[in-house]
Amino acid sequence: MESFSQTHVRPHRGNRTLVIMAKAPKLGMVKTRLAQSLPPPVVTGLYRCLLEDTMALARSLGSIEVAIMCPAADLDDLAHLAGDEVRVVAQTGEGLAAALTSVFAQFTGPGQQPIIAFNSDSPHLPPSVLERAFEALASCDVVVGPTHDGGYYLVGAKATHPGLFGGDGMGTSNALDTLLGRVRALGLSVSLADPFYDIDVASDLLRLDAELRLSPPRAPRTAAWLAEWRQVVAQLKPATGNP
Repeated sequence: MESFSQTHVRPHRGNRTLVIMAKAPKLGMVKTRLAQSLPPPVVTGLYRCLLEDTMALARSLGSIEVAIMCPAADLDDLAHLAGDEVRVVAQTGEGLAAALTSVFAQFTGPGQQPIIAFNSDSPHLPPSVLERAFEALASCDVVVGPTHDGGYYLVGAKATHPGLFGGDGMGTSNALDTLLGRVRALGLSVSLADPFYDIDVASDLLRLDAELRLSPPRAPRTAAWLAEWRQVVAQLKPATGNP
């Protein structure tokens, strides 16, 4: 296993695709673990900012097609939010495993062009990490970006690999181990990006707030949301999240 360190439809751009795994920012449907600590309307506003900053991060990369994969019920709302610059595609089936399977079924083709599925709540990720993930696919079958809580924030490939994603273990603290086990079982080579974090619980949000205070341009919409709600966020208890 290798690792590397951090150093409606629009026209196709470039020979690689970044697909954002997203939901429409609907009340009570996004960031449900954070909604245990913050009012649901506030959490919905946060998610919209995270998603918009994620789209901006994706568009900042050169020679890339940006797309969104979402539940069918969210297609119209996300198409309106994304505008004409981003292709929005409905997944086949329900849940994260079905969404990831849909990404590679929909976007991979005979040209072996690199595809990366990326979460919608890590817009503070340095662009260089995404660039290196695409580069890694030149020499391996699968690239995975681990999160500190045992999951992963991105997964990429150049082809569809049946059986790579399944319903068991998705979205749990052992999701990364489950995925890597399937990679090994399929005889695929894998490269790991630097571990990072997404925004699932209160401790994640507190960490993000501290980082964006120092560098708001990393995720400007999210930074503005945090500035507006800073007094509320500051009262959150770090113990509610993962270390």
